[in-house]
Amino acid sequence: MKVSEALVQRKSVRAYLDKAVEPTKITAILDAARHAPSGVNTQPWQVAVVSGKTKLTLQEKIEATFRGGDKGKAEYSYYPTEWKEPFTSRRKECGLLMYKTLGIERTDRERQTDQWAANYRAFDAPVMLLFFMDAAMQAGSYMDYGMFIQSVMLAATEQGLATCPQASIADYPEIIKTELGYGDDSILLCGMALGYEDKNALVNSYRTSREGVNSFTQYFK
Repeated sequence: MKVSEALVQRKSVRAYLDKAVEPTKITAILDAARHAPSGVNTQPWQVAVVSGKTKLTLQEKIEATFRGGDKGKAEYSYYPTEWKEPFTSRRKECGLLMYKTLGIERTDRERQTDQWAANYRAFDAPVMLLFFMDAAMQAGSYMDYGMFIQSVMLAATEQGLATCPQASIADYPEIIKTELGYGDDSILLCGMALGYEDKNALVNSYRTSREGVNSFTQYFK
């Protein structure tokens, strides 16, 4: 598979088959992704591969907390405090497209909550990847980490696996760190669902739009 093909094929998958992911594939993915670039070769990534009983216990605690009314709080600001165009419209389009595909009305708060809660189960994928970073690192390492996470997703695509990067999981760092034994000297950046795509699931049938190259590029000669 060409890199360009993997870039186009990759998408955020929100429904998975009840099929275990081979450990050798997970190792191969991370072995490829570790070659991602980082400033002065700091390699700030720390990865927790969570599955089986540990995943069930963890996701049950997070989902129960969420449904109990605690919306959690990430250890860093992912989104802007005030939205502006064109980002506001893109954000709305993304959410509405999923709800429209699933037939969830804007007034149906119960189904919206259920769909959001699926985030905390990594959409029932067999594997949940959690990405940590030393708390001493700064903004440049966030950039490095983005390249690493993209490398993970592309390598997973090559292995015939699907993914969904999830900032939402970072809303509950205390629960996750306590359960997995990570200390306060680390930051939970995000999670990722990993598994085999359920290609018959309705939620996987839509694709978000992308801007054309000329809309975000200027050429200077």
